[in-house]
Amino acid sequence: MATLSPSLLRLSPSQTLTKTPLLSSLRRHVSVDASRFPTSSSGRRFHISPLSVATSPAPQTEEASSKAEKEAPKEERIVLPTNESSEKLLRIRHTCAHVMAMAVQKLFPGSKVTIGPWIDNGFYYDFDMEPLTDKDLKKIKKEMDRIINRNLPLTREEVSREEAQKRIEALNEPYKLEILQSIKEEPITIYHIGNEWWDLCAGPHVETTGQIDKKAVELESVAGAYWRGDEKNAMLQRIYGTAWESEEQLKAYAFLKEEAKRRDHRRLGQDLDLFSIQDDAGCGLVFWHPKGALVRHIIEDSWKKVHLQRGYELLYTPHVAKAELWKISGHIDFYRENMYDQMEVENELYQLRPMNCPYHILLFKRKLHSYRDFPIRVAELGTVYRYELSGSLHGLFRVRGFTQDDAHIFCLEDQIKDEIRGVLDLTEEILLQFGFDRYEVNLSTRPEKSVGSDDIWEKATAALRLALDDKGWNYKIDDGGGAFYGPKIDLKIEDALGRKWQCSTVQVDFNLPERFDITYMDSNGEKKRPIMIHRAVLGSLERFFGVLIEHYAGDFPLWISPIQARVLPVTGSEVKYCSEVVARLKSNGIRAELCQGERLPKLIRNAEKQKIPLMAVAGPKEVEAGTLTIRSRFSGGDIGTMTVDDFIAKIQDAVDNRTSF
Repeated sequence: MATLSPSLLRLSPSQTLTKTPLLSSLRRHVSVDASRFPTSSSGRRFHISPLSVATSPAPQTEEASSKAEKEAPKEERIVLPTNESSEKLLRIRHTCAHVMAMAVQKLFPGSKVTIGPWIDNGFYYDFDMEPLTDKDLKKIKKEMDRIINRNLPLTREEVSREEAQKRIEALNEPYKLEILQSIKEEPITIYHIGNEWWDLCAGPHVETTGQIDKKAVELESVAGAYWRGDEKNAMLQRIYGTAWESEEQLKAYAFLKEEAKRRDHRRLGQDLDLFSIQDDAGCGLVFWHPKGALVRHIIEDSWKKVHLQRGYELLYTPHVAKAELWKISGHIDFYRENMYDQMEVENELYQLRPMNCPYHILLFKRKLHSYRDFPIRVAELGTVYRYELSGSLHGLFRVRGFTQDDAHIFCLEDQIKDEIRGVLDLTEEILLQFGFDRYEVNLSTRPEKSVGSDDIWEKATAALRLALDDKGWNYKIDDGGGAFYGPKIDLKIEDALGRKWQCSTVQVDFNLPERFDITYMDSNGEKKRPIMIHRAVLGSLERFFGVLIEHYAGDFPLWISPIQARVLPVTGSEVKYCSEVVARLKSNGIRAELCQGERLPKLIRNAEKQKIPLMAVAGPKEVEAGTLTIRSRFSGGDIGTMTVDDFIAKIQDAVDNRTSF
């Protein structure tokens, strides 16, 4: 195991990877597998990395090596910093937000400013004004360039609250007045751009606008945003921009942005016929198409197998329950805004479930337990329903109905550490199967408001820490970031673009055992309260599938590909033979299909577009010899002729070992 940073782990050397910190909309620290990227339109391949982990290439002849060097695309190594790694970048982005606001108010008199922070990949600013167009963005960028060229100084001024209020009222800026009222610290700080524009701000900023490279700044989009995020408030115009230290960094970022667009799971889900959201059924409700459903089946089957091997018992529980159950659990009091309306059934109120936990507790309570019964591990692929605003829905990443890979462990206090360690091992095993070997780990501790005694919080937090130390994983401490009911470990997986995705979590819970009054008999015959551990590995099947699609750009590994092999006849004369081959493949557990009716080149192109891993071509010679000519997406073309038995054996070996063909 190679440690890459205090919180970024690489679990195995199974891939050749180029690593870098890169900004994304999801996390501040990412790394990029550039080997998965196509070259840019100019023939350049960006390697964006201050640190590379690579395996040795296969030996080549001198002639082949020379030819490869001539044909290889030009590589440019660009280090993309983060807001955390570069204070210069943070200052640039913050100042760009101010420069943009100054430009907007100059071009659009009467526009009102609100807030303009730096964000992971740049900056934004919200304005109360008429809707903007792409043409407007170009005008704003030109005005920003002029402000940058003037090399205006940025100066900090401290004023009293009364003076700040007086100046804001003079400018008739109601949102700034509201912001001022929310600022508790004094004195109030203001930043000026020259003598022409100012804003309430704590900084930091560059010294002059000329320290910004105008060629490293780009306005990306405009969107609507409610003031304070409340739909009851005014709709504002939010302008997003990106800013970097150099033009080269901006180009590299743009390249990765295009790559992310190419991998968008919503587009690939449609192109590869994997899933859809049907308007006639409603927003945020996922329809799994046959191919997508097959991948889901493979994921579920693998998940169940690992859990059974590790001592979990599988459950299936209802999708609805009496509303009273959710009152006991506290969900109606603390989670009501994320729950659907209750329904009346025979004079009783029922509720669609937003979580699975209460169901598992009811099953625990169905009989008396002795201390000898622990640990008790139960797991369920349970579908839950949560209300989300339609504007926040996003493909498979944000939906209204989804299936959690939920599990709960009931254990004794002295078993917490070993159970957590077991969860970490199981998590590693499952994630590695799907090709995720990099992630970030955080241990979140007791928040200000919490339930449970000091003693149990200390014991549980120490157990989580010991489990992580025992595993040998580095992690960050998120002080006060735990749930009110217990400490937790969160794990974010890293995809091929280096983006972080929250999937796995392990949470100790002191709250629900108390609310449901669950007990066991200890060695002295006295009733005691067990510890409850919540945990998920994939998070939700929908979201994980979306991540999986984007990680592989729809080009799934052989073992989870919905169609593993497509058999192609050269002419109609070979169709009967090909049908027999497909039947043999299927009888050996291989997902295969016959495709005919077009000329062979088109059949091959269609298979490539559908990202079919293997193509088996049969012409007159293959029929006579009982063989197939194999094309593989993994090896980049023809890999030779082999018997049907050899083809079957190679596929089965690759699937069993989770390798490519």
